[in-house]
Amino acid sequence: MFFINLKIALRNLKKNKGFSLMNIGGLAIGMTCCLLLLLYVSYEWGYDKQFKDIDRIFFTRLNIDINGKLATTIATPDKLAGTALQTLPGVEQASRMDLGHRDNKLFSHNHENYKLSAPFVDPSFLRIFEHKFIYGDALTALSTPNSVLITASAARKLFGHQNPLGQSIKYDNRKMLKVTAVIEDLPENQSLRYDALLSWAFFQQEFPESKNNSWGSITCATYIKLKDKSQFAAVDAGLRKMIRANEKDAQLEAFLFPYARYHLYNEFVNGKSVGGRIDQVKLFAFLAFCVLLIASINYMNLSTARSEKRAREVGVRKALGSTRKSLMGQFMIESMLFSLIAVIIAFGLLELSLPYFNNLLGIQMKIDYSSYTFWLTLSIMVLLTGFLAGSYPAFYLSSFTPIKVLKGITGIGQASLPVRKILVVLQFSLSICMIICAIIIYTQIQFMQNKPLGFSKDNLVEMSLEGEWRKPERLELFKTELKKSGAVISATEFAQYFTQEGSITGNLNWPGKPANDNSIIDFRSIGYDFSATIGAEIVKGRDLSRKFPTDTAAAILVNEAMVKTMRLKSPVGTVVRWGEDAPLTIVGVIKNYSNENVGGKTLPTFFYYNVRKSNVLIIRINPDENLTAAISKIKQISQNLNPAYPAELTFVSQDLKNKLKSEQLLSVLSNFFGGFAIFISCLGLLGLALYMAEQRKKEISIRKVLGADLQSILILLNKDFIKLVMISNLIAFPVAFIFANNWLKSYDYKISIAAWPFIIAAIMSLGIALLTVSLQSFKVAKANAVDALKYE
Repeated sequence: MFFINLKIALRNLKKNKGFSLMNIGGLAIGMTCCLLLLLYVSYEWGYDKQFKDIDRIFFTRLNIDINGKLATTIATPDKLAGTALQTLPGVEQASRMDLGHRDNKLFSHNHENYKLSAPFVDPSFLRIFEHKFIYGDALTALSTPNSVLITASAARKLFGHQNPLGQSIKYDNRKMLKVTAVIEDLPENQSLRYDALLSWAFFQQEFPESKNNSWGSITCATYIKLKDKSQFAAVDAGLRKMIRANEKDAQLEAFLFPYARYHLYNEFVNGKSVGGRIDQVKLFAFLAFCVLLIASINYMNLSTARSEKRAREVGVRKALGSTRKSLMGQFMIESMLFSLIAVIIAFGLLELSLPYFNNLLGIQMKIDYSSYTFWLTLSIMVLLTGFLAGSYPAFYLSSFTPIKVLKGITGIGQASLPVRKILVVLQFSLSICMIICAIIIYTQIQFMQNKPLGFSKDNLVEMSLEGEWRKPERLELFKTELKKSGAVISATEFAQYFTQEGSITGNLNWPGKPANDNSIIDFRSIGYDFSATIGAEIVKGRDLSRKFPTDTAAAILVNEAMVKTMRLKSPVGTVVRWGEDAPLTIVGVIKNYSNENVGGKTLPTFFYYNVRKSNVLIIRINPDENLTAAISKIKQISQNLNPAYPAELTFVSQDLKNKLKSEQLLSVLSNFFGGFAIFISCLGLLGLALYMAEQRKKEISIRKVLGADLQSILILLNKDFIKLVMISNLIAFPVAFIFANNWLKSYDYKISIAAWPFIIAAIMSLGIALLTVSLQSFKVAKANAVDALKYE
């Protein structure tokens, strides 16, 4: 029976090529969109899952009590790892990773010089996270201070095709290190990224003052591997008490957080995880289901639109003894066949679109044909789509009464019309909702990109301070030469890259500060000419200046948010104390600017002069100079004065753009898949138009004979569809508003949801629907009335 039904399905497919093409095309496009989205969901979900002991690996988060509210950070005291390993029985391994010196460092071998990301870690790091070793092993890789582990790509850069094991490389053009291990390159979807690893013992040689860090100094990330995951509660409880047990006044509490959730659950509110990238992953998974549902609804509409043509076939088969069950089986097999052909076409479309999709997202997704999960997902998709798409046509078409259809009684299919209208409304509601959300997301991104930042991002570049630039006199010479060249109008030192988050302290005291005030204040080291270089406004007082020798040790600059936190009416001249250091005088107030969180509020921050603790030089390029020529001059001067370190310039504007990458991705995908959803929905609307045109063919012919003109007939045919699309808009509007409003809540600076995105979506949906339906309506309206009435 199965093969007979399959043969009939193939015959119908061949007989009705146009109908089959629309049906399979709609399903194929829907499946392609669904597969692309599911590939992305799988890629994001697969982050860090390559570690076999992932359920026993945790990293330590830190809650900081700020006036009764908890702020959460990944930075912890460097004493935490060793103490946890010694005092908590459930801990198998613990390792630190330095966060304070994250800039890429120069590594050299012979005449090959490369900047590599090389964090400092404890040797136990390699026993927490498994790596695939090409040379060396986890036990000896970082056993000595002068050892270094490098990845395969870093080895190829420095050594070509030689075996690098045991060879020496120069670190920061100062110290020789020995290559003790080479590992395979890290997977793309691994949270922790690095080109090399350096030992913690070497870190303490480089920064001997770190040995005196207190429990209040939060400078590193801490990773912990448990002996058994059942010991989580005991270890977590021990960690929560540990910092206060060693420093009573500390407003810090450490806790364990699963490393498997590191990538997707990165947002915390008041000390508790509230999501993060997982929200976007869930949204894309939901979007995949919606697109597939829209494609399935499209199949239902197109199948039932042919009900009058299939009615006689059903009547004959029932008269010859076929049961409803066997007829349902026939229609379900037909649906499964269409689904199978559609998924084969979707495969081709997927392979064609995947490179573009990867380029769009900046990732490297690929189809793993050897994965049983992939084939299982694909099989489920074929069956689910076939069942969703074919269930209603199977139940509906098999319900026809033989005696009615064989006698030619008209009206077959009218009972299904309300259902098809509901399906069309559902299709368009989902599509319109996606379009509205895409417009609002795009508008918010444009708002954040164009809103005043409080500084001038154009022509602003930055470079690491290393090598000769660590000598103040050489750095001053470099800045002087840059200005002489005409390529640069100003330059200043800064603590770290301008758009990165920096250091915080809770140990700043000012006149009138309440005893119970636990405010956490950001601080940054800067050089002279800071406000002039970044293009920020000094609203009170002055900037730090070389004209005032005391500015090097006894003056600070504060922002407006800091003044608000201190509740000072006249901040300039106020004396504050930072821990046990000498008193500092506020000499100026700088206008708030947004550089670390484009959509968030500016944090209270003070700035102090310290060139030695500044790691970056911020440079303002002369706007009258050609940008390419100016960059070339800067690099040439740097090469002349600091030849061992190739100058790498970063544009601040590009860094700011990268901060909006997640939002831009959401915007692009919403537009992309929203457009396909509208296209598939129009196929469903076309199916309904085909049916109604078939049903009303004789009515239209009679109206034409009685004198109706083309315009009146087109209005008659189109008005019902316009009603459906308008109902879809009325349903989509509140749903889209709720979704968009919830998404905007995560931003401090956001747009107000205006009426125009809804108006644009309504006009688009009505226009597209009118165009789709009118193509069929015009054909019917122009048909010869004699053809429809000659047998009456």
